[in-house]
Amino acid sequence: MDVYLLLRPLLFALPPEQAHALALAWLRRLAPVPGQAPGSSPVVLGGVAFPNRLGVAAGLDKDGVAVPAWARLGFGFVEVGTVTPRPQAGNARPRLFRLAKDRALINRMGFNSAGMEAVATNLARHRARAPSTGVRIPVGVNIGKNRDTPLAHAQTDYHACFNALHGLADFVTVNVSSPNTPGLRDLQASAAVRALTEGLVATRRRLTRAGERPKPLLVKLSPDVPVPALEATAEAALSAGADGFVAVNSTISRPPALRSRHAAEPGGLTGAPLKSLALATVTRLRRFVGDQPIVIGVGGVSTAADVRALRDAGADLVQVYTALVFHGFGLARRLCAKAPLQGPGAQAPEQMGQVLSIPK
Repeated sequence: MDVYLLLRPLLFALPPEQAHALALAWLRRLAPVPGQAPGSSPVVLGGVAFPNRLGVAAGLDKDGVAVPAWARLGFGFVEVGTVTPRPQAGNARPRLFRLAKDRALINRMGFNSAGMEAVATNLARHRARAPSTGVRIPVGVNIGKNRDTPLAHAQTDYHACFNALHGLADFVTVNVSSPNTPGLRDLQASAAVRALTEGLVATRRRLTRAGERPKPLLVKLSPDVPVPALEATAEAALSAGADGFVAVNSTISRPPALRSRHAAEPGGLTGAPLKSLALATVTRLRRFVGDQPIVIGVGGVSTAADVRALRDAGADLVQVYTALVFHGFGLARRLCAKAPLQGPGAQAPEQMGQVLSIPK
C-alpha cells in the first residue's frame, strides 16, 4: 500500500509548498533497506551505471536531503538541485500552485536553495552511509546562478557550484532554462551556452583524476524555444564538450484546455500538459544530434505509455516529478514493472554517452 496515497487528501488540503516540505520530511526518515536493488535492466551511460532508466527530476529534492529514499522507492537515479553558490530564499510566496484538474503544477520558486556548501554536506553524508546500507544510485547535481548575480558574471556562479559538487556528483546538469530567474534563459543562446560549457569542460578536465573517466556534463533545455534555436543551442553545447541534454524544463506556455483556477499564475508549468512539448523536443533533439549524446527526457510522465513514448523518441533515461504528487511514491515500482526500461533501440552500454562532434 502506498502510504502517500492514503495521506494525499490531507496533503492536498495544505498549501502545496507545505505539503511538499512534509513529504520530504517523511522521505528523510525513510530508512534504506540493506542490499535492496532499486529496479532491474541496468544500463551504463557516460561511464555511469544506472540500475534502471527511471529517475527523479531536479526540483523535488533540491538540497539532496532524501537521496537514500529515492533508491528505496525504486528509482534508478536522482537529480538534486537546482543548487546555487550562496543560500537564497527564492521568490516570494505563494510560488507553487497545484492544478489538480489538469494533473499539473505551476511554480515560480526562483532557485530556492540551501547553497552549495549545505548540499555538499548532505551528499557527503549520504555517500558515507551508502556502504553500510548497500543502497547506492547515481546522483546528478543541477547547478545554477544566484538571482542577484549579473548575467555577465554567471559563469563565476556555475564554476563555483561545479567545483564544490563535482566530486560528489555522478553527473552534472547546467540549468540555463528555468523561467523563474530573470534573464537566465538568455544563457541558452548559442554563444552564451558555448562559452559556459567550454569553461566547465576545462574545469572538469582539471578536476578529473588520472585514469578516471570525466563525469557527464549535461545542459537542461527549455521547451519554449523554436526549433532553429534549439538546434543552435545543442550544436554549441556539444561542440564545446557537453555530453548531452536534459529535455525539458518547465514551460511558460498555457494550453487553452487548462481547467484549474490557478492556470493563469505566472511561472513554469509542469505535469500532464507539458507532455506533448517534452515529447516533441526530445524527438527533434535526437534527430538533430544523432545516437551518441545522452538525452534525458522529462515532462508529463505518469504512465508506462509515457515512458515508452519518450524512449521511442530517443530518450536514454526518463525522469518524473509532478506525477509523484498525484500518483504517489509507489509510481517508480509500477512504471519499472510495466515500462520497457531496456527495450528496442537501446544501445550497447559501451556505445552510450559518447559525444557527437557536429561540424561547424
